[in-house]
Amino acid sequence: MIRVVDDLLWRVRREGVRVPTSAAIDAVRAVRAVGFDDRETLRAALALVVVKSAREKRAFDRAFDDFFAAKARGALRDRLAAVGFSEAEIAALDGILRDLANAENLQLFLEGGSALDRVLALAGMERTLAALAGPMQRGLFVHRALDRAGATSARKTLGALRSALRDALGARGDALADALARELDASEDVIRARVDSRAEREDPPKTGPLESRALASLDRGELDEVRRAVRSFAARLRGAARVRKRRARRGRIDPHRTLRRAMRTFGVPMSPAHVRRRKDKPRLVLLCDVSDSVRDVAGLLLEFVYSAHELFESTRSFVFVSELGEATKVFRRESPENAIAAAHAIVPITGNSNYGRAFDAFIARHRDAVDRRTTVVILGDGRTNYQRDGKEAIERVRARAKRVIWICPESRARWAEGDSAMARYAESCDEVLEATTARDLEAAARRLVRI
Repeated sequence: MIRVVDDLLWRVRREGVRVPTSAAIDAVRAVRAVGFDDRETLRAALALVVVKSAREKRAFDRAFDDFFAAKARGALRDRLAAVGFSEAEIAALDGILRDLANAENLQLFLEGGSALDRVLALAGMERTLAALAGPMQRGLFVHRALDRAGATSARKTLGALRSALRDALGARGDALADALARELDASEDVIRARVDSRAEREDPPKTGPLESRALASLDRGELDEVRRAVRSFAARLRGAARVRKRRARRGRIDPHRTLRRAMRTFGVPMSPAHVRRRKDKPRLVLLCDVSDSVRDVAGLLLEFVYSAHELFESTRSFVFVSELGEATKVFRRESPENAIAAAHAIVPITGNSNYGRAFDAFIARHRDAVDRRTTVVILGDGRTNYQRDGKEAIERVRARAKRVIWICPESRARWAEGDSAMARYAESCDEVLEATTARDLEAAARRLVRI
């Protein structure tokens, strides 16, 4: 009974309800008094000792219903026995885990249930998810949650455990390691489900004009509508550029030369003199983070750039997550939306962003793409996942380029949160433009055509 109540209370804590030890002891006493026979009586008894506000009551009811609706995983030993592993094999696993370095976190992930909830609580999961703005940020926060909980470390430990099991049990050791990998997958799925649930609850109300709402809060249909608006805006800019080009062929009137020429006609300006100014089109180099957190914003920016290609002399595009790859030919053949969807063929997109590695790769392989006529545009949220930020590489690019402009899909107020390096990147750029809404993105696009 105590184990079931403990699992339930950790599930309640997962919803953000504080349950101190004293309340947990009272909850066990309440369950002893009313039993498990009548679920609604059990709900009411636990709520009396756990819930302290109307908000917590809603969270408690949600956790209570989810807990009893889900199929209990049971203890790890029981789950392994159920799929055919013997007591001797499970005992061998226990012995190896005791001797294996850094195995504690892996054991908690494998056990699941309240043990996993304790891991998440100790990792500060509520603080991690506090900045989650809506469903479009789901992928980013899944990566963050898994990293904070130690899933990557648990995976590495499982690799060492597999070798030890293979040495101890042979082929059965590999089978046991495969079963443990599935258990680890199940625990990671619990974390993903928690982020999904939080994202759905944090989905902002769909009010106000579409162009002023946060891009992270838009669904697929609304993003398509914004994409069509971006194409229309780019077409208008192209039309304005053609008008300016026609006027430029004739040039502007030069008043000084016109007056000097008019001396031949007794001061009457019969033959106006024109000044023809040649303005070179800018060259663009784009570096786009296509990880989950900024992929949709990258798609919208590239829609603009490639719809308005007449405004630029040449454009080279590079995409990155951890590795860097050139996408210029792909974007010339495909629409930006389809090209970003195919980015996995250029760079692996399943990992975390590594700005330092990507920027170093650009300097090493493509620095000749940047000269004094080139504007370098970087699109990314500047979240380094606590890895090296590569600021020195940005400064080397800035020394070669006409301008370096960073377009960030996060507001300036969040640049000091967690693993954001945007405050440091801003020192190495000529401009940083915020693009949290479609209106911001349009302003950034207007800025690009004025460079």
